[in-house]
Amino acid sequence: MNRYCEDYFHFLALEKNASRNTIASYRLDISRYLRFLELREIRQPDDITEEHAAEFLGTLRTAGLSPRSVTRCISSLNGFHKFLVGEGFALKNPMEGIDVPRLERSLPDVLSQAEVEAILNQFDGELEHAVEKKKRLLLRDRAILEVLYATGMRVSELIILKQRDLLETEETVRVFGKGSKERLVPIGKSALRWIERYRTGCRRELEKKGEGQDALFLNARGRPMTRMAIWKIVQAYTKKAGIAKEVHPHTFRHSFATHLLEGGADLRAVQEMLGHSDISTTQIYTHIDREYLKEVHRTYHPRG
Repeated sequence: MNRYCEDYFHFLALEKNASRNTIASYRLDISRYLRFLELREIRQPDDITEEHAAEFLGTLRTAGLSPRSVTRCISSLNGFHKFLVGEGFALKNPMEGIDVPRLERSLPDVLSQAEVEAILNQFDGELEHAVEKKKRLLLRDRAILEVLYATGMRVSELIILKQRDLLETEETVRVFGKGSKERLVPIGKSALRWIERYRTGCRRELEKKGEGQDALFLNARGRPMTRMAIWKIVQAYTKKAGIAKEVHPHTFRHSFATHLLEGGADLRAVQEMLGHSDISTTQIYTHIDREYLKEVHRTYHPRG
């Protein structure tokens, strides 16, 4: 079974162009599945029955996995068995009769426009009094937060953003999303101004220290930023701004989409900018928009 498993991961990487994160998640789910099968001495795909699959999923629920994690595991195993059938390694897919639990779609947290301004504006005083070394990193951090909010890009997209991906004269940025899908996203003048300040006042110094590989944003050692480093920047400046809610890099993406729709943007335009392949994924932000409208109604209507 392990050989089939590795063949499947190669298929995901080469044929499906799946991201490393997706493959890592599938590998975790399927490895757990294979250990379960080994304990029952099941070594061939066609020896796996629907009852085996259901029993395995039952062990996940007993172990306390969330419904979302169980649903993801069902998707992983279904894809694996479809591959086995498609490649002729098996005659049947034991996952076909397994029901996928229906999940409630939770609305993501968003920042209000005032909260975004509070996070960004705190830099003004700090930049004025900071020593030169600290000032350089402040310029970088401000540029990072500006780009997250201006473009709605994922943190995974931000850390691989290259200098050559900035198309300043067109006020757009080239973004490489999931599965290396490329899209062009508008970027506002404010973000471009801070990027330029960062490039001239910070990046030139940082790139002397290491292998920047043309990455736009570099750490103190001159290397591309990591996801954790971006997360820490967001946490630090959110806390300084006095915002108590849980905020992470993806919160800026949610806020970007929500504020566009609140301002009257077309849903399909927002879908294109976010890089969603399915518009139903983007539609969750219309739910947030409706929550905002209801809050306005409750606040200002005389009988709200």
